[in-house]
Amino acid sequence: MSNELGSWSPLDADEVARLLGGAEVPWWIAGGWAIDLHLGRQTRPHEDIDVLVLRPHLPQLREQLSEWDLHVADPPGTLRPWPVSEELPSGVHDVWCRPTPGDDWCLQLMIDDLADDHRDEGGDEVSDERDWVYRRDLRIRRNWRTLSGPASIVQRAVLAPEVQLLYKSADPRAKDEDDFALTAGALDDSRRAWLIQALQLTDTTHPWIVQLRYAASWVRVKFRVCSDSRTPPSAGAPVPSSRSGSGWAKAVSTARGTRPRRFRWG
Repeated sequence: MSNELGSWSPLDADEVARLLGGAEVPWWIAGGWAIDLHLGRQTRPHEDIDVLVLRPHLPQLREQLSEWDLHVADPPGTLRPWPVSEELPSGVHDVWCRPTPGDDWCLQLMIDDLADDHRDEGGDEVSDERDWVYRRDLRIRRNWRTLSGPASIVQRAVLAPEVQLLYKSADPRAKDEDDFALTAGALDDSRRAWLIQALQLTDTTHPWIVQLRYAASWVRVKFRVCSDSRTPPSAGAPVPSSRSGSGWAKAVSTARGTRPRRFRWG
């Protein structure tokens, strides 16, 4: 992929694992690759690869990539070099990475924050107990250790699909809608319920809420039919999309409408 900021030749998930494996801090494959790894197959081309990192761990990650050319995307999106010694301001959430200035960009770090309300009796931070917070709505939070999804392995963690879909839910593009349609039916009950609750906080009229509720009943019916026929179900089968022209589109059409544009990630 090429744009005015330079060309992209993204790493794959295994290459990211080899690159960041020595950092000794948590990180997660995110974006579209998180969805595909959850589904167990590549469903579409990916123009980049996103890795979610936590702000307190940036010094270790910058040291791990000390010989690389890293640029910070200062809001509203101007790239500038990131020196090894610089502590990034809190408003920065995006870092582009490449081995040298002459190479294509190949990795994007997405920086998220932790809540500051977990301290021990002496007033020191208890890092293991701190919550990840969704930066678009600080009411949405969970312990950062629960960010890893079922596709995670020892070599590399993968962001939980419900968290990735939450990021994709803000002003979704066509590919985000496709990712959601493929993944909604592959979420277990607890992940689906968490995403519904999160969406209800951000936008009570979000069309994905209705689709997720439909997915729950659709999966139950599907499993019942498969159980009767003794045929195993396909976990990654897509939920009918509102763009498919099917009866499903009519069922959710009343939940759709014009929604304000919002910052998008993933």
